[in-house]
Amino acid sequence: MKLFFRLLPWLILIVAGYLFISKKFSINTSVESKHQLLVEKIEAIGKLELVRYQISDVLEHKNKTDFLPEASVLLIVKAEAVGCIDLTKITREDIEIDADTAVVNLPQPEICYVKIDHKNSRVYDTKMAFFREAGLVDEAYKAAERQVTAEVKKSSI
Repeated sequence: MKLFFRLLPWLILIVAGYLFISKKFSINTSVESKHQLLVEKIEAIGKLELVRYQISDVLEHKNKTDFLPEASVLLIVKAEAVGCIDLTKITREDIEIDADTAVVNLPQPEICYVKIDHKNSRVYDTKMAFFREAGLVDEAYKAAERQVTAEVKKSSI
């Protein structure tokens, strides 16, 4: 018991010293972000969206080379395609006014954009891709976007 009371002050001193040093010399990390946004350009779009397609595509993309094994990736791709009318194409000749009635001849609908929803798309499997995986997945997404665009054009959006 006597030994315990002799060591107790030293133990308290060591713990207090450790706490003091750890507080004094600890590394405090703080994050500070300052943003100064600058609007570079404001552009009138003039497009009236008419229809939005939600599309899913199951894609198996393969990359064949002469000296490496065939690499493949399996994706479930979610995409969105929007059809719209470009109101900036309306000319003065397209507007007919008769008393209290105005008739506007609208231009033909077109595809505004096709975009891949990367947040909801998934890579399900890769085979033999090894160090080529990132490039293979990128190629697959581009192929999916081209295919979705071609299918949407065929569907007379």
